[in-house]
Amino acid sequence: MEKTPSRIKAILLNFLMVIIWASSCVLIKIGLKDIPALTFAGLRYFLAFLFLLPFIFQKKVRQQIRDFNKSDWRLIILMGVFSYFVAQGTQFLSLDYLPATTLSLLLNLTSILVTISAIFLIKELPTKVQVLGVLINLAGMFVFFYPDGFSGNSTLGFVFGVICLLANAIGTVVTRKINSGGRVNPIAVTLTAMGIGSIPMLVAGILWQGLPHLGLQSWVIILVLALVNTAFTFVVWNYTLQTLNAMESAIINGTMLVFVAIFAWIFLKETQDLAGIIGLALAFLGAVIVNIRFERKSTSQPKVN
Repeated sequence: MEKTPSRIKAILLNFLMVIIWASSCVLIKIGLKDIPALTFAGLRYFLAFLFLLPFIFQKKVRQQIRDFNKSDWRLIILMGVFSYFVAQGTQFLSLDYLPATTLSLLLNLTSILVTISAIFLIKELPTKVQVLGVLINLAGMFVFFYPDGFSGNSTLGFVFGVICLLANAIGTVVTRKINSGGRVNPIAVTLTAMGIGSIPMLVAGILWQGLPHLGLQSWVIILVLALVNTAFTFVVWNYTLQTLNAMESAIINGTMLVFVAIFAWIFLKETQDLAGIIGLALAFLGAVIVNIRFERKSTSQPKVN
């Protein structure tokens, strides 16, 4: 990971991440039967931090951390707070109340928020086609939830889901900002940000929900999530964001909606009726139109300020 990845390599790695992250929803839903949500999230991310900690003995990683300036540390702290502590903590809490597919559909709005934020961050106004994409995305959500999709789910679950959505959008822009240009080491960034976010998450979880006795299945789920779905994928994500901008990454991450629906159908028996399938398809199509059209309009990668 010493060299900035090529565009094709970054895209392929991003898709690999999406498939792995989609499996997280299934593993989390299974684990939540025995593990309190916030404690579960804290254990996952703190153990991932411990898995990455031995890299501190690598000279390049250690030197990179020493070389972080004040601006770098501000961004890393924001990453720790929004990408880990807030976004991941509320994701677990939301999944404790909502079906995996429902939360995935809600989080699909992340790419829309990232695109809209470009109006303020990079001074790019949306085109008519982008506006159409937003409307299609919102229409998909309406079809999915109408007429009683909200009444059958927990209001508190939606509150946690919306907080997760906003934190994800902020975290994506901040993460792109610090990784742009391949100036920083992705392992050093992931290690420090995850430590900042995971330690208070675990402490809050234990103080609020306690640490129950866990069986073998629970520990296997936690370890797989920590090592593969977190330590590995978040380093890869920071690596791909050296090449892909925030919106390019957001559109690829938006395809997670499809994989989550498939995994939830196979492993969690979360079936969808025709309206649900149409709603998912429209929401996904809207996100694709917004982001693909944006990149076609601009011939160079926008700078995230």
